[in-house]
Amino acid sequence: MLELRPGCECCDKNLSPASSEAFICSFECTFCSDCTEQVLKGTCPNCGGELVKRPRRPAEKLEKNPASTKRVFNPACR
Repeated sequence: MLELRPGCECCDKNLSPASSEAFICSFECTFCSDCTEQVLKGTCPNCGGELVKRPRRPAEKLEKNPASTKRVFNPACR
């Protein structure tokens, strides 16, 4: 199950589980749309993989399967 991390690893912007601005790679590294498009050009700086829109979990499923609270922040990616 996806972690749905709470923030962008580059700029630390908050990304709610329902955010349409969240992008992930196959390792679930998480970035906002601004960093994905303008800084990273669609490529994960950690693994070199493609960044794609993160799926959203329905609100009723979040109760039983909550999003992660673990923040990963690496300002060096900028």
